[in-house]
Amino acid sequence: MTERHSARETLALITDDTTFTELPYPARESKPDGPLAWQGYDASRARAADRTGESESVICGTATVAGTQAVLIAFEFGYLGGSLGERTGDRLEAAYTYAREHRLPVVPLVATGGSRMQEGMIALAQLQRVARQSALTREAGLPQIAVLRDPTTGGGWATLGAGADVILALPEAQVGFAGSRVRPPDADPTAYTAEAQVAAGAADAVVEPEELRETLGRWLRLLTTPWVGQAPVPAAFGATDLPATGWEAVRRARSPQRPRADAYLDGYFTHRLAISGDRCGGTDAGMLCGFGEREGRTVAYAAQAGTATRPAGYRTAARLIRLADRLGIPVLTLVDTPGAANDAEAERQGAGAAIADLFGAVASARTPLTTLLIGEGGSGGALALAAPGNTWATPDSYFSVIAPEAAAAILKRPPEEVESTADQLRIRPQDLAELGVIRTRPV
Repeated sequence: MTERHSARETLALITDDTTFTELPYPARESKPDGPLAWQGYDASRARAADRTGESESVICGTATVAGTQAVLIAFEFGYLGGSLGERTGDRLEAAYTYAREHRLPVVPLVATGGSRMQEGMIALAQLQRVARQSALTREAGLPQIAVLRDPTTGGGWATLGAGADVILALPEAQVGFAGSRVRPPDADPTAYTAEAQVAAGAADAVVEPEELRETLGRWLRLLTTPWVGQAPVPAAFGATDLPATGWEAVRRARSPQRPRADAYLDGYFTHRLAISGDRCGGTDAGMLCGFGEREGRTVAYAAQAGTATRPAGYRTAARLIRLADRLGIPVLTLVDTPGAANDAEAERQGAGAAIADLFGAVASARTPLTTLLIGEGGSGGALALAAPGNTWATPDSYFSVIAPEAAAAILKRPPEEVESTADQLRIRPQDLAELGVIRTRPV
């Protein structure tokens, strides 16, 4: 289990030396033993203050993290389990307001057991305040990057944690809506860990404590320094001559030797960081999504890696495009898939709805999108990721309404006519350019 740090120890771990400045906190008159007159509540708070040196369960301030300034919200779990009460809500609202007024990203460093029982529904209602502040900050185009510490449960996970744009977690941290004292007695404890949440697509990455400052700083830089204008089209890494026939285009695109998405992304970016998961319980290793640095500026990317794309992959790409759109970051998409996964499990996971969601995200994006077809372009499962009017193609790629084999089968043609069918479909890069499907010159 990773060592549990206090709020100030966590702040010292991630902020640049001497840069943290605590924000002033709103004053609130406190009734004896709180809004519910809960006997002994004042004494509990006094003991918590003596033990931690803090007057509430959150510390809010500004600092630079590896050179980028942000508003930081650090929970002190030693103060009544990092629970949220009315005064906690006051501090959180003030911190988010300050972030919007000064155009700063927000970094919640979460360690909480949830809402404070001694304040009853008054405490629970703070979640609505927090959700509102997070939504206003999202609408203002400012990024929110959460760090999940041990433990992150209850309403703190369901608002500040799970509601962030990027979610990082410390190793083995307890993360889940149900805390250890309220979950079913037969529940599998491994489901309530940071690692399990990443595997389920609910968080993006587990980060070691000693790597947290640099990782968080890289994320903050990437999400606050967008590339201006359309993302440049990557250069082709594979074949340079155009295919003579449709079937040759298919063979080239399916060749194991052809460059794949990782090669293109590595050549395009100085460095990149990935987001993971669709926030609906799924991940897809065949859809690579994240943000990368190119010439000191940020471009977002969503890249198919040559496999049949799962519903979670489409939902993750849609999530990436919507986030980039809100932050004003242009998007590069790389198309390379034989098509959408069409097995029974994919249907149960909502393949059609997931593809529709991605089509909608692309169609409604205001930030510029650039697409390069680098391999197979299999039907609507590939088209969903393509930028209308700004799609390019490499010489070792093809795009088709359906795979030539499937087209021949549907048309009741014998197998020996598959190659001629590929020619009839006009799927070569030069054919696509003549048809106006891609930009007028292949890359």
